[in-house]
Amino acid sequence: MKNIVLTGFMGTGKTTIGRVLAKLLGRNLIDIDSEIEKAQGMKITEIFATMGEARFRDIETETVNKISTLSNVVISTGGGIVLRQENIELLRKKGIVANLTAAPEIIFARVSGGNDRPLLNVADPLAKIRELLDFRRPFYLNADIVIDTGDKTPILAAEEIIQSAKLMSR
Repeated sequence: MKNIVLTGFMGTGKTTIGRVLAKLLGRNLIDIDSEIEKAQGMKITEIFATMGEARFRDIETETVNKISTLSNVVISTGGGIVLRQENIELLRKKGIVANLTAAPEIIFARVSGGNDRPLLNVADPLAKIRELLDFRRPFYLNADIVIDTGDKTPILAAEEIIQSAKLMSR
């Protein structure tokens, strides 16, 4: 089976489900945001604050270039990775792209309480979530598999991804 690449908005479960998937498949999990933080020596929020979103997106694409050469891994991406078509094309070369979705209210409940989401540091984060989801929806739909994680446990979502990926590999 190819790499499994998880895309989706923040709070849809990419990292959590990625960990479960990796364990079930006996693979390593590569978290692109974590790789960026290690390489840059700072948190994503700091990168946004000091370098801006445009530079962060460039760093993200550089990281995808490196990671896309790996085989037999589960890759958890950042929520905005889909904004550059080249990222998805690179990741799709050796991978099956699974997009994770959830309702805006579920996402808000999952991500509220922290300040590590630079795009949500606004007066009305729920409205911002809706706005970003509306804008990104066509990009997220450029996936091989779409899984709504709103009412699923991480293990159920992971099992559904595995079953769909197996069908695609036939």
